[in-house]
Amino acid sequence: MGQLNIAKDIIAVYQRHGWKLRRVLLSPSLRDELAQQDDDVFGDAVLLDSEFDALWFARPSHGEREAWELRLVSEQAYALFEAFEANETEEEREEVRRELEHRMRDYALQSKA
Repeated sequence: MGQLNIAKDIIAVYQRHGWKLRRVLLSPSLRDELAQQDDDVFGDAVLLDSEFDALWFARPSHGEREAWELRLVSEQAYALFEAFEANETEEEREEVRRELEHRMRDYALQSKA
């Protein structure tokens, strides 16, 4: 199964559970695969160049918190999760998201080796 089809399946599962796709980390190969498609797979999510393929989802959480989950685009499920407090600044949130992306990159590149 191609990366784009795996991504579509992941998105469908997350959306059924109330998650919204916010960002897409695209490797050059997935970007090429996406360019050959006519459908709007990722909707209004922000597309970002990356060394690996992953999807950022978000949804409201308990106590005015916001949950974010970074899901690797692979048949083997692997995700990193963080819940942000309402009083955290966007700068603080972005720093945590970058750290999660670094952890995901380490995992994804190690898995390919």
